[in-house]
Amino acid sequence: MATTTSSSKHQFLVLALAFALAAGLFLLPKVIVKPKEGKESLTQNAARTANRDQGAAAPSTAASGLDEHGHPIGSHEGDAEQPHMTLPPAQRREINVLVGKFTAETDQTAKLRLAQQLAEKFKAVERFDSAGYYLEQIALVRPGEQTWKRAADQYFEAYSFATTEERQKLLGAKCQELYGKVLKNNPDNLDAKTNLGMAYMSSANPVQGITLIREVLAADPRNEKALYNLGFLAIQSGQFDKAVERFQELIKVNPENVNGQFYLGVSLAKTGAKEEAKKAFLKAKSISPDPALAASVDEELKKLQ
Repeated sequence: MATTTSSSKHQFLVLALAFALAAGLFLLPKVIVKPKEGKESLTQNAARTANRDQGAAAPSTAASGLDEHGHPIGSHEGDAEQPHMTLPPAQRREINVLVGKFTAETDQTAKLRLAQQLAEKFKAVERFDSAGYYLEQIALVRPGEQTWKRAADQYFEAYSFATTEERQKLLGAKCQELYGKVLKNNPDNLDAKTNLGMAYMSSANPVQGITLIREVLAADPRNEKALYNLGFLAIQSGQFDKAVERFQELIKVNPENVNGQFYLGVSLAKTGAKEEAKKAFLKAKSISPDPALAASVDEELKKLQ
């Protein structure tokens, strides 16, 4: 059975927000899709504040539409730095020193070690595209399924936080490129295929994305991530009966999947099945101590009265 870690759950949540914004689904409950640890403002401003390291330049990636740190070109122009993304001076200096060392280093082994350190530093401060950039530098030297996937996963995390169509497209294209390399090494990497499918949703060919996720379910009918994503995409397209089916399948696989229970409630409510929706909402509330979730469930229950 495909297990859903807290990290992947977090990924599902931010993906839900990103695609809800892209589709204009402003009437969907938003509390449930907040990132972990109550960082609501991070979701709203991540596209503008993903990286302000001001360190030495890494090798250019302008040909891919990204700047020297792996960010969409021009995505930060004219934006004031947000307090919650401002690094403490000591932490900023530490990263700047590492970037400078990486740029100057000529020994390949030492350079790869610095790239790994930078990826970890940027990931720790939730600047995922920068983390992806440095992991990509490792993969370019040591290509393989796992090295490409580590880089792709960080870009996908940045893509998941993207709140503008332009940034979604740029980061989605980067995800498509890197997950393509993963699947070239191993066509049976279902996690990579699922994420690639979601990356296609902001492209000119979203049908290809749905096709890929369905291929994952054909190979693994109990894949939680694929079931969740297809369920949410069904909500996005207004196919609430289909969404109910997907989320019911998901909670059969894992009754403790809080996101599955919550969005099952949302889908059931849209179909008019109020009593069943109440049960799903209350189940979601019972399996999560998150006060934001509890508040969101209470709000949805009021709508059903």
